[in-house]
Amino acid sequence: MVKLIIYLLCTLTSIACAVLAFRSYFQNKFTLLFWTGLSFAGLSLSNFLLLLDKTILLTTVDLLTLRLSVTLIALLALVYGLVQGEK
Repeated sequence: MVKLIIYLLCTLTSIACAVLAFRSYFQNKFTLLFWTGLSFAGLSLSNFLLLLDKTILLTTVDLLTLRLSVTLIALLALVYGLVQGEK
């Protein structure tokens, strides 16, 4: 039960960060905020998959590869935004 609460709070925190980053991007048009919001959206998906994998699905399906792939794509989006900078 405690695992479920912790994973759920992590997912909700990532969603909140994504929403705040996108909201700030639409106000300021600073492109790094867009890539940060996109990264947090991917990380929230990864946290949701972790929640499914460790608490709901348990032993029926292993989502490790999918979780790591989503996390990699989310972090690559952030790295791309950092490298591109403001142009």
